[in-house]
Amino acid sequence: MTMRIGVVTFPGSLDDGDAARAARIAGAEAVRLWHGDPNLYGVDAVVLPGGFSYGDYLRCGAIARFAPAMESIIDAARGGLPVLGICNGFQILCEAHLLPGALTRNQHLHFRNRDQHLRIESTDTAWTNGFTPGQEVLIPVKNGEGCYVADERTLDALVAEGRVVARYTRGNPNGSQRDIAAITNEAGNVVGIMPHPEHAVEALTGPSLDGLGFFTSVLRALAGASAGGQQPGGQ
Repeated sequence: MTMRIGVVTFPGSLDDGDAARAARIAGAEAVRLWHGDPNLYGVDAVVLPGGFSYGDYLRCGAIARFAPAMESIIDAARGGLPVLGICNGFQILCEAHLLPGALTRNQHLHFRNRDQHLRIESTDTAWTNGFTPGQEVLIPVKNGEGCYVADERTLDALVAEGRVVARYTRGNPNGSQRDIAAITNEAGNVVGIMPHPEHAVEALTGPSLDGLGFFTSVLRALAGASAGGQQPGGQ
């Protein structure tokens, strides 16, 4: 059975088409979801793509968090639905309180667009189970407000609980605290990542094929959950 990955389009989304293409390359059926429609149409996982939802006119992701689709996604995520938030999608997940902390203006106050090395710190998530701990990957980053911040207690907890999914290596592009590039929730089904794995799935256009692992990982998690009758989280 082909798994179905939903990709939400908000006003201002830029990378929804790329995320849908990545899902298809991984072997899933990509289902386009509209921000104003609360129906998730029975998808097995959801991607919140990058872009500038609602023009980022308030805080990045602050308005998108209240979209009808997001109300359904929040409930489903709390029930175990795998959700990947990429760049603006990561910001939306934080605004929706599915992930802790916030994404703020890059410390150097400049937009950064470059190929970025990351180290995979946790493979205990629905979206990273296909990697090996410590594996270095090369994925594009492009953001102006990608600096991850949280209070020290939250940062300590993320580290202690193994919820830092990826860290920047060979240079931090935005000043994120503790070089954090991606984090997960306690269950391991929700992951927010600032770099763009959907831009590293084809040799023709990407710096590597490393991003494909995020999408094939969730398919493996879903297949395992289906066989075992469990939710595809990482715990």
